[in-house]
Amino acid sequence: MTEPVIAASGITHTFGSGTTAFTALHSVDAEIRRGELLLLMGPSGSGKTTLLHILGCLLHPTEGEVLLHGQSIEDLSEDELGRLRLKHFGFVFQAYNLFPMLTATENVLVAFDLARSDIEAGRARARELLTLVGLEKRLDAYPGELSSGQKQRVAIARALAAGPEILMADEPTAALDSENGLKAMELFRMLAHEFGRAVAVVTHDPRIVHLADRIVRLEDGRIVPPPGATAGDKP
Repeated sequence: MTEPVIAASGITHTFGSGTTAFTALHSVDAEIRRGELLLLMGPSGSGKTTLLHILGCLLHPTEGEVLLHGQSIEDLSEDELGRLRLKHFGFVFQAYNLFPMLTATENVLVAFDLARSDIEAGRARARELLTLVGLEKRLDAYPGELSSGQKQRVAIARALAAGPEILMADEPTAALDSENGLKAMELFRMLAHEFGRAVAVVTHDPRIVHLADRIVRLEDGRIVPPPGATAGDKP
């Protein structure tokens, strides 16, 4: 079995304090492995997005430990965590978060600006990434000229700009129809299998489960076994 790129053990996370405190995760263990497409599934409020944010080093757990390549991130400063995310992670969100006044190429190029890369080299690489996700004919289109599926592909290309080894997506198919949702997930699967990325996707979409290499199901902040699993099975 492939060693995990990132692993979390004993993760508990509580929002708020006192009488308003809400525990979103209860002693959760999870990991993401290179070359696999992992789905985090469960009903609304089950803790999927909270777990994704903790695995993505966007959120510190209340309890537990997160390891990146076997090294704890516990003592890293916010600046160090920011550099770590920029180097190792790419994020794709449901809302796309594209700049409406920038072309598809320029939207991807923004990520190279953040990484302080050479602009011309970044522009060439942005066009390569957009070609990779099937948008070679829409390089200079603005978001308002793109379909929802095409916008999501721009967002995926942008997430790949810095060459991250871990790609994380939160409900990337929620705003897409069945055909485009399937295409987006096939793209994530290709990035895992053909390019060796570790890919984790939060979803409640049952249409895409057949594409997953592994599924972690959460309910009420706890990992539950998949249907038909035995007591010794590990998610």
